[in-house]
Amino acid sequence: METLVLTPTYEEERNKPMPSKNHAILQKRLIVALSVRYNSTYEILSEISLDLDDWQSTPDLAIYPKMQIDFNSDEIRLTEAPLGVIEILSPTQTLQELTDKIAKYFKAGTSSCWLLLPTLQSIFVFSDAKTHAVFQEHDLLEDKKLNIQLDLKEIFGNPS
Repeated sequence: METLVLTPTYEEERNKPMPSKNHAILQKRLIVALSVRYNSTYEILSEISLDLDDWQSTPDLAIYPKMQIDFNSDEIRLTEAPLGVIEILSPTQTLQELTDKIAKYFKAGTSSCWLLLPTLQSIFVFSDAKTHAVFQEHDLLEDKKLNIQLDLKEIFGNPS
């Protein structure tokens, strides 16, 4: 008898929906913009698997203090909460799902969470589970907890 090997889907493996084109573009722009400005301070990790307080998650982006890379030893799941997390709302996700995740990140020790809403071209910067500031497409985003400033025209703008 033949053995059937079941491979988990993207959604099952990461516990999140497959990203869309806009999601992927915005995620890439955030990585580039943050890395250019804050490379000496932070590591911007994309789609890293986290195991926090018996809760597993894969944020779109996780912001950690600068790290040494050890090519002889790698980690599949990080157990230390990131300083910051960025989640991008996908077309198949609900806002409630992401706000629930944000509350869990804060409970695990994360200092700042960003929630990006592509359709509204807005980023909500949470300083705790219930307090947030909203920044729109032409604003200068300021995250006081992480000491980050970001011109959102770079994220939401279209090339000329």
